[in-house]
Amino acid sequence: MSVLDITNLEAGYGGMPVLHGVALSVGRNESVAVIGANGSGKSTLVRAICGLIPILAGEVRLGDVSLQAIPAHLRVGRGIAAVLEGRHLFGELSVRDNLRLAAAHGARLRPGARRFDVAQVGALFPFLGGRMDSAVELLSGGEQQMVAIARALLLNPDLLILDEPSTGLAPKVVREIMAVIARLRESGMSILLIEQNVALAAECADRAYVMAVGRVVHEIHAGQWSTFRQDETLLRAYLGGAAGPAS
Repeated sequence: MSVLDITNLEAGYGGMPVLHGVALSVGRNESVAVIGANGSGKSTLVRAICGLIPILAGEVRLGDVSLQAIPAHLRVGRGIAAVLEGRHLFGELSVRDNLRLAAAHGARLRPGARRFDVAQVGALFPFLGGRMDSAVELLSGGEQQMVAIARALLLNPDLLILDEPSTGLAPKVVREIMAVIARLRESGMSILLIEQNVALAAECADRAYVMAVGRVVHEIHAGQWSTFRQDETLLRAYLGGAAGPAS
């Protein structure tokens, strides 16, 4: 059974569609990537799944529940947690308080779905142990990204959505974050990873969808990553260049 099913999705801004007939799925205990160049519609897709922009046609289902009539702020209770661009942390609060708020919110909304507590996410991100009392706004961008992922996990999601988690971060930090994503994948967490870097996506996802101009234009099935990365025609057509090395 799929955790996420999207069929014939159209969504956009001001009644003008950016997405056109998008269809994809994420299975239970599966990590799936959506890759594509800037402007391909990846972040618009995330915003549609999270209820931040209206769906003009098609359907988004989480398990057996259609999300169309469920407002954005209630979708966490249905099992979606997303780390969006900008992270949206409480900068003036400490790391500890950010995580405690998320844990309390997750326990209230999904009392039977507890997967992580503050100590467990601290073990995933060891740096947190020495920074729990630091204000989030004083952390580096990479450290803030780690807090944002940890906070999302404390919401007890069935589906974790990560929107461009490597953007703007130092290579060392990217490696640390991707290692955590790989561990979550191995633990059976269902993940939708939005990522422009093909090499990083290949490390963390079982398979992928390639987007261009608001459409899914190619699928990378399990075992096909190396073939895709060696196909310069596909890379130029859909990503504007080569796959690039892992950061």
